[in-house]
Amino acid sequence: MNRWPLPEPMKHALKLAQQAALAGEVPVGAVVTREGKIIAEGHNTPRQSCDPTAHAEIQAIRAAALILGQERLSDCDLWVTLEPCAMCAGAIVHARIARVYYGASDPKGGAVEHGARVFEQPQCLHRPEVYSGIGEGEAALLLRRFFAERR
Repeated sequence: MNRWPLPEPMKHALKLAQQAALAGEVPVGAVVTREGKIIAEGHNTPRQSCDPTAHAEIQAIRAAALILGQERLSDCDLWVTLEPCAMCAGAIVHARIARVYYGASDPKGGAVEHGARVFEQPQCLHRPEVYSGIGEGEAALLLRRFFAERR
């Protein structure tokens, strides 16, 4: 689907998204990297955990903060298969994530390029660098298949 090989962090995030789908969760996966190495990961678990905040990004950010023993992740990057929602964008801001790489855009629920455009608001305390479309085809296909099976 891509013209060049996917970066390892996005490959891993896509595998996590597949795990989420197998568990009946919306297929979104995320990893946090530091100095190019994966230090934490997560995938959607809101249904399984009965926690509406258990999005992939939140899971990965929480794990990275615990591993590093700090709430600020300013030397870390987040790789996620779907454009972050407003809640996750807010967590990215508060964690001071340096860069966000995401796969599929989310015109309905996204808040980076769509909707609230959280990082563009004047009240935004931190603006990460954002790179979209990385693994977009694979991520979008996972989502389409997941929702097609439920219709």
